[in-house]
Formats: sequence, structure tokens, C-alpha cells
Amino acid sequence: MPVPQEKYLSPIWRDGLYKDKVLFCTGGAGTICSMQVRAFVALGGNACIVGRNVEKTESAAKDIATVRTGAKVIGLGNVDVKDPAILKAAADKCAKELGGIDFAIAGAAGNFLAPMSQLSSNAFKTVMDIDALGSFNTAKAVLPYLIESAKKNKNSGKSNPTGTGGRILFISASMHFRGQPLQAHVMAAKAAVDQISNAISIEYGPYGITSNVLTPGPIAETEGMERLARAGDRDGAAQGYLRRIPLGRMGETKEIADAMVYLFSEAASYVNGTTLVVDGGQWRTNSSGDEGFSKYPDFILSGEEVTGVKSGRRSKL
Repeated sequence: MPVPQEKYLSPIWRDGLYKDKVLFCTGGAGTICSMQVRAFVALGGNACIVGRNVEKTESAAKDIATVRTGAKVIGLGNVDVKDPAILKAAADKCAKELGGIDFAIAGAAGNFLAPMSQLSSNAFKTVMDIDALGSFNTAKAVLPYLIESAKKNKNSGKSNPTGTGGRILFISASMHFRGQPLQAHVMAAKAAVDQISNAISIEYGPYGITSNVLTPGPIAETEGMERLARAGDRDGAAQGYLRRIPLGRMGETKEIADAMVYLFSEAASYVNGTTLVVDGGQWRTNSSGDEGFSKYPDFILSGEEVTGVKSGRRSKL
């Protein structure tokens, strides 16, 4: 079913920004990644999305292709990111059918809530394999093509008539920044993903390639957010969830796609080895949502004076 453009792209971007460029995306049928691919295709590019579920992946590819007349979007199902040979074959097929690979998004991920006491070694390994190993395998599969793209689209800092290319983006999370209960497996996996990106930025920067991490916060109407929110409701925790977001709202899928467009654009040619967090400031707040004497952000907005705080001035004798 076609998605209205306001769900995946802001009107500020120039038409044809990615004309004739190719994006390879793992997890491309997922809510967040599919919107990023839609934005890329709407701006003139072609794409290949891969996933485990054949029907879901192929259906998503056909739907994404409707955003622009003449767009080419390939959906390759039965692709397990944990298998480097299968993933390399998918990247090779993408390059053969679409003429190369200029951009890549490592977006395949797994998540569920579980305390350490209930987390088996196999469950921990599964998430590590999908997120960390899958990201590594994705990079290994596409980097030869990204090197070729970087040669054609020189990253000189000056405007290039051929546009940009030779860029890879890893989709991560922020819970490992400060720690979060029930997410030991995901924190470990995403920390690894971040460092894989950092390593690529160092080792492949000399080839003109940029590697960055895009970290979404809580995004409305996504499968993952709904699943985690339902689990939170059972504990009575979801009611105050929005209180922990300084902007006071969930993010939109468009806002993640816009961040991708920026990082793949000429405007971000000198952005390499960094993490762009798009979460409304959530990770900066206390994990419990309470700040001792008051609940955030009510006390800030009330303008009340903080009482019982020493001024630091010496009292007169």
C-alpha cells in the first residue's frame, strides 16, 4: 500500500539528489529502514533490499518502487545476514542488476525484552549474530563496490557534478550509552555495531568512504516500539514513557529518513566516524524518568523555585 510522502521525506530536499545511484539495504522491509529506502528512491535512486522473509521483502520492494515512476527496486528474500556467502551473493546480484552499489545501510536487527536471569546464551548469541555479525558481513559484502563508487564520486569537499557515493550507514540504538534493564544482549550488540562503523571510518576513509552510525530513538508506529511499549504496559511503565523525552513526543519515521538523506548527501561529505542520534534528547535524561524531588519535565516547566539548596555564600558571623 503506497505511503504518503510526509511519512518518509521532508520537502526540503532537491529532486534528483540521488539520480541513478544505488542503495543496498539489509532489513529494508522493516518500518524504519523501508522509509529510508523510500526517501532515497523518491530522490532519484534505485535500491536493493534484502531480508529473511521472501514474501515480505519482495512485496516491500514493489511498494517502495511506486514512489517514483521508472524506479528500480529489487527485493531479495531468504537472505540471512549471519551467512557471509549468501549476503555477498545478494550484494553481487544487486550490483549486477542495478549497475553497482553507491550507498549501503546495515539495518537488520533483532530485539526482545529479557532480564539476565532469563537470557540464555543462545538468545544472547542470536542478537549478537544478527546485529553485530550481520553488520560486519554487510560491510564486507558491499565495501568493494563502495570503493569503486568513491573513485567515481570524489570526496574532495567541493561540489561534484557526479554527486556523492561510497557511503555506509549503520542503524544502532542508544541504550548502551548509559545502560538499560532487560537489554543486555542488545546493548552488547549495538556497542559492537558502533565500533564496526568506527573501524571502517578509519580503515576505509583513505579510499574516500564515509562510515557513520544513525541511532533512532523511540519512533511512533514501528513494530519494535509497539512491541516494547506493550511489554512496558505489563509493568505499568509505559504511562510515563514520554516524560523521558525532552521534546515530549515520539519521533516520526520521516525524521530518521531525513537524517539518512543528510548523511548520504554532499552536505555531510566531511562527516565520518560519528554517531547521529535522532531521539528528541531522550538518552540525556534519567533512565527512570524521575529526578528525586520532582518528575521531569513538570518541575522545569512550572518555574518553581528550588528550595533547600545552599547558595554557596558564606553566612555572616
